Amino acid sequence: GASFTSGLIAYDKAFSYTSVEALRKILDYPKGAYDGIHIFSSKPFDDIKRVREGLPTGTVAIGWWEQNGNFFSALALEKRALFIVLMLIILVASLNIISSLLMTVMNRRQEIALLLALGASKNEIKRSFFYQGLVIGGGGIIFGLVLGFLGLFLLGNFNIIDLPADVYGSSKLPLELSTIDLVLIVVGAVFIVAISSYYPAKKATEVNVLQTLRNE
Repeated sequence: GASFTSGLIAYDKAFSYTSVEALRKILDYPKGAYDGIHIFSSKPFDDIKRVREGLPTGTVAIGWWEQNGNFFSALALEKRALFIVLMLIILVASLNIISSLLMTVMNRRQEIALLLALGASKNEIKRSFFYQGLVIGGGGIIFGLVLGFLGLFLLGNFNIIDLPADVYGSSKLPLELSTIDLVLIVVGAVFIVAISSYYPAKKATEVNVLQTLRNE
């Protein structure tokens, strides 16, 4: 006899392994009769269709993602919630861009009015402040990407976070970089930064030239 330990308590209590011959004797099954078989495939989503087409009537094929549908639904919901939370964090950070650019506009009203009086167009003033906001926001996005990839490298190569193996089945934190999620986050961040930069830039063009130069 021998023992098997998966490290996951739920599996160790529910599953046991034995030979087909010993199980057939216990269940009194005739030779060649099975309740079910497990099939390993490197492309399960494609191969399960081929298996179902070749099965006789009365038998079904169930994928591991279908057996754990509730678990994967919970993961998908958590993923969407984390994306929303991340966008809210970026939105809060964009308020700093708005406030800093508005303070710059307020402190530079005399210079803006002087440039407008000398012949600078409102579009040129708007573009200058808009580009300044893009530089600030773009620098934050690039810095965040660098930190994110650095964190992925450290967590993937060094055992920094230990998980309880009896709960999760593994003591190492699994990591997977989703290209779609990365693109959506970057696009969302750029969109928020662009909007945050446009409002102060527009306010800069609304400076009253005569009143500003007269008073300041």
